[in-house]
Amino acid sequence: MRSPLRSRSATGTARSASGAVGSAVDHPALEWLARAGFVMNGVVHLLIGWIAVRIALGSGGGEASNSGALAQIAAAPGGQVMLWAGAAAFLALGLWQVIEVLLGPEDASDRLRAGAKAAVYVALGLTTARFASGGGGSDSETASGATAGLLGSGAGKVVLVVVGLVLLGVGAHHVYKGATAKFVEDLERTGRGEVGRAVVIAGRVGYVAKGVALAILGGLVITAVVTADPEKAGGLDAALRTVGEQPFGQVLLVLTGAGIALFGVYSIARARFARM
Repeated sequence: MRSPLRSRSATGTARSASGAVGSAVDHPALEWLARAGFVMNGVVHLLIGWIAVRIALGSGGGEASNSGALAQIAAAPGGQVMLWAGAAAFLALGLWQVIEVLLGPEDASDRLRAGAKAAVYVALGLTTARFASGGGGSDSETASGATAGLLGSGAGKVVLVVVGLVLLGVGAHHVYKGATAKFVEDLERTGRGEVGRAVVIAGRVGYVAKGVALAILGGLVITAVVTADPEKAGGLDAALRTVGEQPFGQVLLVLTGAGIALFGVYSIARARFARM
């Protein structure tokens, strides 16, 4: 039988933890850093879009992925400082999403989305910190290596198929949000001004372009399972290069790259307007 004293102690501990989390939410520094995370995310997408356009035009460009964008920042003057600031911003945005899971709405789907976003932003923060400390890496090589490891077992193949289907679903959801401007709900007024038409247009095009890229990536993951070729699942860079290999691929890749860059513009605007 549980001791009343122990029960009261557990309740008190839970209330203290809830109070500590609530205090963190109310701290303006955390909100400022979390909003800076949207800015950093926008910068990364702007660079991914620019790299994709350069690939389409045959002028090099590197890897059209998060790691390719971070490598370009690292090589720029003052890049290390920007990367450390970006790492802190991404981690703060991830923490904000964790708080949403703990104290946000009771709807299970909203909590699930917040948890997924938290994982993405924390991973981005850690990756950015690795580049800031002089490290590197390639998203394409990481994706291909992980796929090769999972292809070695039946359970691993099932996991890959599930991952592919999830990416297809996320991509379709992005396209839906862009086509219907559903994302405007994420830009509720916060006292920082009205959301302009340009931001809505950037969001529409950006969400559709990113959704198409994610859906293609999901298809490539499933293709890797069917063909037993881990190189097919080469991350976002592989998905964008697949766009470039289609009929009129150069034009399609330029448009997709421009769309992803516009998603970056939208993300930067979200730093100002997003409901936090």
